[in-house]
Amino acid sequence: MFPWFIALRYLKAKHRHGFISLISFISVAGITVGVIALIVVLAVYSGFTDGLRDQILGINSHIIVQQRGGPISDYQQLRREILTVKGVSGATPYLYAQTLLSSAAGGSGVVLRGVEAETAKEVISLGRQMLVGSIEDLDQAGQLPNIILGKNLAAELRVTVGERIRLISPSGPLTPMGIIPKVKTALVSGIFETGMFEYDANLAYMSLANAQSFLGLENVAHGIEVTVPARELNRADQVAGRIATQLGPGFVAKDWMMMNRNLFAAFKLEKIGMFIAMALIILVAALNIISALVMVVMEKSRDIAILKAMGTTSGVVMQIFFFQGLVIAIAGTIVGVAGGLGLCELLSRYQFIELPSNVYPMTTLPIKVLPLDVAIVAGSTILITLLATLYPSWKASDVQPAEVLS
Repeated sequence: MFPWFIALRYLKAKHRHGFISLISFISVAGITVGVIALIVVLAVYSGFTDGLRDQILGINSHIIVQQRGGPISDYQQLRREILTVKGVSGATPYLYAQTLLSSAAGGSGVVLRGVEAETAKEVISLGRQMLVGSIEDLDQAGQLPNIILGKNLAAELRVTVGERIRLISPSGPLTPMGIIPKVKTALVSGIFETGMFEYDANLAYMSLANAQSFLGLENVAHGIEVTVPARELNRADQVAGRIATQLGPGFVAKDWMMMNRNLFAAFKLEKIGMFIAMALIILVAALNIISALVMVVMEKSRDIAILKAMGTTSGVVMQIFFFQGLVIAIAGTIVGVAGGLGLCELLSRYQFIELPSNVYPMTTLPIKVLPLDVAIVAGSTILITLLATLYPSWKASDVQPAEVLS
């Protein structure tokens, strides 16, 4: 208790040189600002990563199952077998094809995606992303097949619901004159928006049966899209492994982490780099603590000499200044954590920082505070600050009473 008592007395006491108190205040302020910056930056990175992941998984499934060597003919039986695997919550067959859409206003190359509306609702988020129409419209019978377009794609083609467009496939029949493109007219039955420009400008949906007819594929699918419960999302690789084991070597199952590993690895590396960059603010504050404590040691050298002459050991003197730095570290960290969490709450609640939708996959600054990030920031701050107190504490313990009091 004695080292704590003296440390607090030194902190509360008015120094003969106000400059020392100013440096101490700057040290606490520097720690506070550094902690706030770290918490907000990490929260933005976590929010952006999770937001991008949710956007990607809203359009794509958690797991894709494909047959080695070609399309799947008995895809309905395969789908039922996949649904029996532990951890699978939904499955739907799909077709993908590169094609061209054209209207009176022009044309655009797109990815045509054939889906089963009934089973696709359990796997992808298209039903929740519809601006006009619904996913069930794909299965409605009519003179023309229905098609759903992305918002930006519809704007580029200048079409809306109820208008006709033409699908042009480059994989038409081969004749002596060359390949004759296959052309089919479709009716726009819906428009969706994912929030990601790449998807909204390059993706179109048709029913699986109509896509098979247009592509000239007889009752086959390119693969099965699989979804897992939200609690199993980060263990999708394990579910994919169980699917591959059950289906055998003729099939391959790829989870979302494998398909997007480069993207999320880059985000993780950037997050670590930003943490190191922001930690330099705390390091600067720690250097200020060294300066402040060294000046206190110089000012209090006579008091330290008297304490040592009265029997106080060098270890206790070292503890006094160590505790003094600890108080500064804890005070700056607590204020910084409170300020950081408060700022994150304001940014999350009022969302007054808007982002351009054609550049970012979300319209406002995403915020997600992870308790582990806050704990790492607080722990790292206190550790860096305490390391900064070691030299001044040792300097104080090295004071020789005979030299100072002579």
